[in-house]
Amino acid sequence: MRPVLLVPGIGNSGPTHWQSLWEARYSNVLRLQQQDWEHPVCDAWAEVLELAVRQCAEPPIVVAHSLGCLVVARWAAHSAQAIHAALLVAVPDPAAASFPVEATGFLPLPSTLAGRRLTVVSSTNDPFSSPAYTEQRVAAWGAEHICLGARGHLNASSGLADWPEGWALVQREWQAHMRI
Repeated sequence: MRPVLLVPGIGNSGPTHWQSLWEARYSNVLRLQQQDWEHPVCDAWAEVLELAVRQCAEPPIVVAHSLGCLVVARWAAHSAQAIHAALLVAVPDPAAASFPVEATGFLPLPSTLAGRRLTVVSSTNDPFSSPAYTEQRVAAWGAEHICLGARGHLNASSGLADWPEGWALVQREWQAHMRI
């Protein structure tokens, strides 16, 4: 299976988060390691993603959660590096009052991500986003949208455990490559 790069959000993903469970379970899953998980700077985090993509033997599937989604969007708008696809889970609204004040440089958002294969996964009651904001991002970025209903921030507190439905989306992207 092709490489899967995990891009966690602020604070990294704890031990019961689906990203951590995937990393422990699958040998092709690699987590980006940021220098400062508590005070994210978008461009610095995007540089780490750029280096990780360059080091992959083939274009990876990038799986981001929360603030990591905005990092992927910034990176995708400026990088010439290829990825196979990106799964953006729980895209937060950087203009919302709930956005972490410790996070800097996440605005403005790219207006388009043309040429990138993207799937946005959302919840209707995410405390860091809204259905209207998610729909705006999906339309602007030309992404597929999968809404899981009222599931919170789609993290460990959402009861997703190792989130087999999410891993099925990763496998779907890998299999799409196999048919080409």
